Amino acid sequence: MRLRIVVANQAEAAFYDLESKTGRPRFTTGLTDPLAHLHDRDFKSDRPGRFSDHAPLAGGRRGATAHHGTGGERSPRKHEAALFAGRIAEQLEQARRGGEFDRLVVMAAPAFLGLRKALPDSVRMHVVAEVGKDLVGEPPAVLPTHVPEEAFHQLLAAQ
Repeated sequence: MRLRIVVANQAEAAFYDLESKTGRPRFTTGLTDPLAHLHDRDFKSDRPGRFSDHAPLAGGRRGATAHHGTGGERSPRKHEAALFAGRIAEQLEQARRGGEFDRLVVMAAPAFLGLRKALPDSVRMHVVAEVGKDLVGEPPAVLPTHVPEEAFHQLLAAQ
């Protein structure tokens, strides 16, 4: 039984294989999103602009107008994070189809737990644990300490 760990945040994702809780994770591949470090103002805006009503407000003085945006408030950074989550999900789906893992542990920053929504059902059914921590910068050797024991019990029971 093969256990794959994906460690991700909005800018990076690393994929590891783990044989046992005492084993050392083996790095398989990684993804980065260089756009994740940009500010909202650095993204090209596709958001509608602002407009003003030309009629005065009821009870307001002549010439007073209301100003408001025409679209929803969707942050370009959140949109980019959703696209990156889709790339991670595609990578996991390819690995699943290739038979590279049987069980999956997702370790994602709390702000990036939307990654779960991006996973197709075919991958989601292999998830045995989710850890809501940003562990991207941690050394791989500490990752097994964050994997819940139940994931290893399932792994050992399937062997």
